[in-house]
Amino acid sequence: MMVKIVPQQYQLAVEMFVKPLDLPLLMLGQKVRFQFDGWPSIVFSGWPDVGYGTYSGKIVAIDNNISENGKFRILVAEDEKDVAWPVALKVGGGAKGIALLKDVSIWYELWRNLNGFPPDFYKVKEMKNAKKNAKKNDAY
Repeated sequence: MMVKIVPQQYQLAVEMFVKPLDLPLLMLGQKVRFQFDGWPSIVFSGWPDVGYGTYSGKIVAIDNNISENGKFRILVAEDEKDVAWPVALKVGGGAKGIALLKDVSIWYELWRNLNGFPPDFYKVKEMKNAKKNAKKNDAY
């Protein structure tokens, strides 16, 4: 290689891979907590804001095509409203992501996993509202 062209200004993002069953739980703008390789951290399960050494990010892109590893790729960028990511982070470094998912009852989660269904797949309220809006638009 004789020349390598790289951007002078860039924004760091973390690439994560998610199982197809869990993809409906994620949406753009959702928060994710990270533990970066090389930074000490203490994590309290269920209390992400209490931990030390974890950094916040938000989902900025969800790839709709499944990867070769059988999972979907999402990109998570730094959340400007929270503590800034370490300045010494380098491209290609490792990170462990903890996505905070939607709350469901334990019985629903067990039923969903036994049957292989994605959670919140059918959104009844949104579908009813969409039908009402379509009828209003047809009337005009």
